[in-house]
Amino acid sequence: MPSLATLGNDLYAGRRQLDVIGRRRTWFTVAVVLMVASVLLVAVRGINLGIEFRGGSQFTVSGATTQDQQLAEDVIAELGEGEPPRVSAVGSGALRVQTAELTDEETQQVQQGLADAYGVPVTDVAATYVGPSWGQSVTAKALQGLVIFLVLVSVVMTLYFRTWTMAVGALGALVHDLVVTVGVYAAVGFEVTPASVIGLLTILGYSLYDTVVVFDKVRENNADLFTQHRRTYAEGANLAVNQTLVRSINTSVTGLLPVASILFVGAFLLGAGTLRDIALALFVGMLLSTYSSVFLATPLEVALRERSEKVRRHTRQVLDRRARRRAAAEAEQDGPVDLAARTDDLGVAVVAGQHLGVTAQPKRRKKGRR
Repeated sequence: MPSLATLGNDLYAGRRQLDVIGRRRTWFTVAVVLMVASVLLVAVRGINLGIEFRGGSQFTVSGATTQDQQLAEDVIAELGEGEPPRVSAVGSGALRVQTAELTDEETQQVQQGLADAYGVPVTDVAATYVGPSWGQSVTAKALQGLVIFLVLVSVVMTLYFRTWTMAVGALGALVHDLVVTVGVYAAVGFEVTPASVIGLLTILGYSLYDTVVVFDKVRENNADLFTQHRRTYAEGANLAVNQTLVRSINTSVTGLLPVASILFVGAFLLGAGTLRDIALALFVGMLLSTYSSVFLATPLEVALRERSEKVRRHTRQVLDRRARRRAAAEAEQDGPVDLAARTDDLGVAVVAGQHLGVTAQPKRRKKGRR
């Protein structure tokens, strides 16, 4: 089995090819299924919003002798029917109890009950109230920032790559990453807090960075597209995906390892909700962005670019020329030709150390006599 370095060299040189662009309908189908499933999960199960968004009362018990969550649930149950509390451990000696909005009398009753249940003074039970207006303000600002970010990304990428197709491909990948990440939250029931929102906005930059790297290679491979007839636009884009594949994997692994460590420490060792919330969004988003930059953004850009008549005409010319060369080679050898061994017919990159001679030189038009 070849090493990752050998595989990367083969993919970069074109000696091996993963047909990512050719199977783009498969990736589009997978993306649509994931996004529809995410929307259905959000519609059916809903999102587990934190107290910052829904409002309510929060109690923090410090120095508790035990972290039995059932004790807190029993204390809240004594108030009568209502929304069940959300109890979570904070560190090794504290608990956080979140309930619906309580009156001042009910707040004092819960404080005393929690103090008695966990064997701490009443002063060690902190009570706070969070209004839903603060969460609504955070949500509005986040959506406003998201819209501004997407608009600026569209303008900058259109100007940088000199084509709107790459901007649309990048935005399609961004929307996919956001929708599926929210669907994961709805599926597993993780609480959505302001830290989660920060994590969701952070993955936008990561997804965009990975996509721009691939698009840069696509532009480089197809810089002289219409002056050559060795490969089509789709083949040049597919080569770019293969050339950046190992780099994308290495970057993702390097980024996911520390995020996974933060997620493990925050969720299991320290019980720190903020670390867990932001790390979960980053972990899921980084995985999705790595997938979407390779299997969604570039295939989507190629599908849009191939709608151009100029690109379609060039593709037909390349395929017709290739078919004629195949027929001539078969007639010469009196049998089928193995095109897999002919890099000039596959339209892949020039292998390092291989010289194509005069065939690599651009064709020059003859000047007419005056």
